Amino acid sequence: MRDERPSITTYPDGPLLLRGDVELLTADGDPIARHRPTVALCRCGLSAIKPFCDGTHKLSNFRTDE
Repeated sequence: MRDERPSITTYPDGPLLLRGDVELLTADGDPIARHRPTVALCRCGLSAIKPFCDGTHKLSNFRTDE
């Protein structure tokens, strides 16, 4: 990862985009491997690869109030 300041951007009707040097952990505190400096995190709850987004929000017509 680059030494980039962390940021989270909401994607309308889609995932959260996480950028920067941030460690992701499971609820048990175990590290989740990141392979890219920017990752999309699921907000719809339907992704098969949680916590990452797999695009399922498009098929389910997930909508946000933004």
